[in-house]
Amino acid sequence: MHASKGDRLVVHGRIVGQHDRTAEVIEVLGENGGPPFRVRFEDGHETLMSPGPDTVVRHFPDKNDH
Repeated sequence: MHASKGDRLVVHGRIVGQHDRTAEVIEVLGENGGPPFRVRFEDGHETLMSPGPDTVVRHFPDKNDH
């Protein structure tokens, strides 16, 4: 899994009724865009993540690409 600062990680709920959670990548700590990532969830909580198979990266284009 590779991500860049500003990308979003979508963590799918693992049990019935559990909602997906989205976190913004605020820092990439691994080599070549790999984990671990420092992320910030919607509620403001920040943590380090090494995402598992229940997580998807949503890449956001660089604002300078326009």
